[in-house]
Amino acid sequence: MPRLLIELTRPLPPVLAVGAFLKNTLCAISGAQAVITPAIGNLDSAAAIADFETAAAALLAELPAPPRLIAHDLHPDFYSTRWAQTQTATALPVQHHHAHTAAIAAEHGHDGPLIGLALDGFGLGPGNQSWGGELLRVDGPAFQRLGHLALLAQPGGDVAAREPWRMAAAALHQMGRGDDIAARFPGQAASARLGLILDKGLHCPLTSSAGRLFDAACGLLGLHLVSAFEGQAPMALEALVTRPRVLASGWTLHDGVLDCLPLLEALIGLEPADGADLFHGTLIAALTQWAAEAASSTGITSIAMGGGCFFNAVLRQGMVEALTARGLTPLLPRQASPGDPGVSLGQAWIAALLAERGA
Repeated sequence: MPRLLIELTRPLPPVLAVGAFLKNTLCAISGAQAVITPAIGNLDSAAAIADFETAAAALLAELPAPPRLIAHDLHPDFYSTRWAQTQTATALPVQHHHAHTAAIAAEHGHDGPLIGLALDGFGLGPGNQSWGGELLRVDGPAFQRLGHLALLAQPGGDVAAREPWRMAAAALHQMGRGDDIAARFPGQAASARLGLILDKGLHCPLTSSAGRLFDAACGLLGLHLVSAFEGQAPMALEALVTRPRVLASGWTLHDGVLDCLPLLEALIGLEPADGADLFHGTLIAALTQWAAEAASSTGITSIAMGGGCFFNAVLRQGMVEALTARGLTPLLPRQASPGDPGVSLGQAWIAALLAERGA
């Protein structure tokens, strides 16, 4: 695959960004152009790490001067983070969802503040929290968390990302229906004890992830209780949508926290196709209100939408139409991926703006 070349609105100092852990890419900015490598893959194998090092060496060799900064993810255990911290240039940690939003700003040449709606599976927050459903105020290299999706337990940690029934179980538990878990998922060996595990909070980290919210919906509707590949269940849910509809009481919004538990409870007992329509329509309406209230309180009318959840065409198009109807300006990625391959562009943009300011 060829490299992706993105023209920027003005020349910027040379920087390097080493991307995300999943679907890793690297990005270099020099002058008025950003260069993004083809996707290397997940940095969890010797082969991927070797490819990462080769790509990094090639980008460094092509820069006209040593990079002022090397941007990396906040997560301290990623290979890319450790690599960046061993280089001569100063290492710059960048929060994952800030980078998703900044990538869109870079593509649109947007220098001013904007609202970032970042929806994906996981990104480490500044306090080691699991983020993934974030409403941010982003102004170049600075960001403020305005809100997040209501926290949901993730029973079993990372395994819950591959087994949507676990996120459905967490939702049932939060509804006060933990006793229903075993009967609802009799084919899952762990279901008999999961209610007790959730009661005690054993290996059940809390997450604001939009990806896990989609998984919970899929589990409650019986779609791919255990996924064969990443995103299988949410993709199946999207494919069932024919006519999105809105449950007006399907969410609450308080102090920036968007809680869609009423929507999840309304899915119980529905046919999957009916549930897919209800889930998508209601989620779009809830996210629109969330973004619109942030726009009203900040005076910022541009809404950047990034993260892997925006591969979902129903969500993407529905948000564009709903935000536009509110008089807001939706911004989506143009060339770069809305998912993790686009993170390196956002990291590089943030680093280049800081270098431009002499930081």
